[in-house]
Amino acid sequence: MTARDTPQNTPQNPAPQNTARGNGISVTHDLEPHDWSNEETAAYEAAIEAVNGAVGAYSATIAAEEAKDVPDPAVIEAARAAQGRLAKERERLRSADREQIAEARSRYARLAREVMADLT
Repeated sequence: MTARDTPQNTPQNPAPQNTARGNGISVTHDLEPHDWSNEETAAYEAAIEAVNGAVGAYSATIAAEEAKDVPDPAVIEAARAAQGRLAKERERLRSADREQIAEARSRYARLAREVMADLT
């Protein structure tokens, strides 16, 4: 298909919209157009990884609780709820918001360390 063959976005043929959230589409799917510096790119990726690290820490909490002879369902449910909140917070990260990205990197890295420290 050539560029000429590609349907144009017009009022009769609008651009496709992603209305589903949390559907497995990458968090970068909804990013606004932005000229990124290498530093901004690295910072945004680090913020995403910090959130993912916190989600992983809660996964470790779930696994540790499930491995107990008598797991506490409340601990497991709380960890799963925290993972859900983190996923929503990850979706709200905006690459162009330097302050948000810097704060997220710090907060979620600290959260991951705290959750993991509770396991020991």
